[in-house]
Amino acid sequence: MDRDVQIFSVGQVNHYIKGWMEQDRLLTGLMIRGEISNYKMYPSGHHYFTLKDADGALRCVMFRGDAVRLRFRPENGMQVIAAGRITVFPRDGQYQLYCVSLTPEGAGDLQLAFEQLKGQLAGEGLFAPAHKKPIPRYPECIALVTSPAGAAVRDMLRVLKARWPASRVLVVPVRVQGEEAAQEIAAALDYVNYYQLAELIITGRGGGSIEDLWAFNEETVARAIHRSYIPVISAVGHEPDVTIADYVADLRAATPSNAAELAVPDRAELRQVLDQLSGRLVQAGIQRVSRARQRLERAASSRVLRDPGEYLLGRRQQLDALSRRLLHAQSRTVEGQRRRFASLAASLDALSPLKVLGRGYSIARDEEGRVISRLEQTQEGQRLHLRLSDGTLCCRVEERSALHGKENT
Repeated sequence: MDRDVQIFSVGQVNHYIKGWMEQDRLLTGLMIRGEISNYKMYPSGHHYFTLKDADGALRCVMFRGDAVRLRFRPENGMQVIAAGRITVFPRDGQYQLYCVSLTPEGAGDLQLAFEQLKGQLAGEGLFAPAHKKPIPRYPECIALVTSPAGAAVRDMLRVLKARWPASRVLVVPVRVQGEEAAQEIAAALDYVNYYQLAELIITGRGGGSIEDLWAFNEETVARAIHRSYIPVISAVGHEPDVTIADYVADLRAATPSNAAELAVPDRAELRQVLDQLSGRLVQAGIQRVSRARQRLERAASSRVLRDPGEYLLGRRQQLDALSRRLLHAQSRTVEGQRRRFASLAASLDALSPLKVLGRGYSIARDEEGRVISRLEQTQEGQRLHLRLSDGTLCCRVEERSALHGKENT
């Protein structure tokens, strides 16, 4: 071996290649289009995946510091554009893309994140009508979870005061834009529920871009609205703006001003309704008094009040007629029952065995009192009792004779 040849270690070669790659301006600011595969997120928060197309594959890593800025959830098969730099991991000797950002191709990352979270929460049932709580008709206290400095809170306060000043309004100040806004909104919703500060909650803000409204598309806000036992009205942006909070809330308002209109009744309309009811009540009272007066006039002109004695005399005559009819009916009923009794008594007397005995017949019984009706029920020397019409004979069997001659003499 030539002694002038320099020998390198594996690590030296890998570090040399790493340094060479990091000096290449093309490899330090790449935008790469591809399809995600073998996507994995480790407990450390680092994301590992492969970008591939029809011609090849490239290993990629996105460290936790960059991954926390992702608005959507990467999935296998998703077409993305990855930004980052190519370098070598010296320990393995393999080059890979150190990804600093991912953007879904076609739709924006925020729109994709919106659709992903919407599908997830819908699958869990957070949007189901069965979970919607009724809005109180006349809330005594309303909590506004919103920015205290925005135009939205001023609009809501103005509408609430004009429509229904009887309701107390509690403003719970939160940020409605920025990285910490979602956590503040969720915490405020839990705070109002924990201390039972209101009977109704309105949360929202004025209009803006999807980035401005994004706090109301965060999962933490959606779950805080869902677990609120106090009804929640969502009032985010303008009418075309729709957020995840709108789907979860018990009622969606097109604007913050519309939320205030939905939260309380209009006192002017209620006064008009009360005036109509009052007029109907007065009219009904007048009609009732009129009908009562007519009945009183008819009663005052009746014969019974003008001449009570004549009325009682007529009723007495009716009573006498009814008494005569009752006595006559009673007499006929008694006579009919008497005749029926006599008929039944005659029939019963004709069937009486005593009548038969009176015609010369008798009834034979043994000493146990059983009636003797057949020859075979007796024995020679047996004692019998004969019942006559006027008494009883005690006899002894001396001879038994059948209808066709003597038997057992």
